[in-house]
Amino acid sequence: MRAMLLDAPGKKLRLAQIPVPHPGPGEVVVKVEACGVCRTDLHVVDGELPGPKLPLVPGHEIVGRVAALGEGVTHLRPGARVGIPWLGWTCGECRYCRAGRENLCERALFTGYTRDGGYAEFTAADARFCFPVAESYSAAEATPLLCAGLIGYRSLRMAGEGRLLGIYGFGAAAHIVAQVAHHEGWRLFAFVKPGDEAAKDFALSLGAEWAGGSDEAPPELLDAAIIYAPAGPLVPAALKAVAPGGRVVCAGIHMSDIPSFPYDILWRERSIHSVANLTRKDGEAFLALAPQVPVVTTVETLPLEEANEALARLREGRLTGAAVLVMS
Repeated sequence: MRAMLLDAPGKKLRLAQIPVPHPGPGEVVVKVEACGVCRTDLHVVDGELPGPKLPLVPGHEIVGRVAALGEGVTHLRPGARVGIPWLGWTCGECRYCRAGRENLCERALFTGYTRDGGYAEFTAADARFCFPVAESYSAAEATPLLCAGLIGYRSLRMAGEGRLLGIYGFGAAAHIVAQVAHHEGWRLFAFVKPGDEAAKDFALSLGAEWAGGSDEAPPELLDAAIIYAPAGPLVPAALKAVAPGGRVVCAGIHMSDIPSFPYDILWRERSIHSVANLTRKDGEAFLALAPQVPVVTTVETLPLEEANEALARLREGRLTGAAVLVMS
């Protein structure tokens, strides 16, 4: 099969012919129809996340059809449409798994990072972490739901019960969570890279009542802010923008260093939370909710061979919505 391989962090991916995987016990092999290009892929490829499997097939926003079943898999059938997310395997035995917090599993494996992902024509996956995907979405449209959507959903749940929400960094995750938040009755305020008028217009088109630069103050103090851009200086900026008792949720897996800030902007029970991975409950809940909203994704499709171009456009901020690799 064709696959795009990472041989070492910091290197471009190379197109290769590698064997189609076989499903082990509890696994399925999925014929990939489309795979989203996520900022986490960029962190892996650029070496910002340590210790990837090498050589590696990146990609963890995978939509496809089950092609083969491994021993013991009974809840899926060949031809079933599934999505494969970032969290690819958990042990079920550590204190976090036993407490229902499998997103913090001490031995977890991650799709497109510590196990091969979806920048390929086929991929193997733990059947427990394959979610049904609504047929109302095309494969390309559905891919951002598998990470941008799931992490966005988890970060929104962490934002609490307020009604004024700020979103910093208006990319793939933000354009999905904005729709869910608007559906749930939040008032939205969008913060984009200073001077990025296209991002402002995009945010306003998705229900934001105000959009401004990340260096600006919102017209009202917020109940919560979610940061999707991997820029540490946004944390103190967001703390200044939330009201007493407000929450700042850091949704990325990687962020540049957070600069020191005065205690005064944290005081009065403001708080900072980080989001780590997802759980199967998150996946089941969000993928059932998305078609009800309905969440509409904005995607730009490229062929598998142009994975490096997709990553470059993401790195340079030359995307509206999400880039998606499609198999042909």
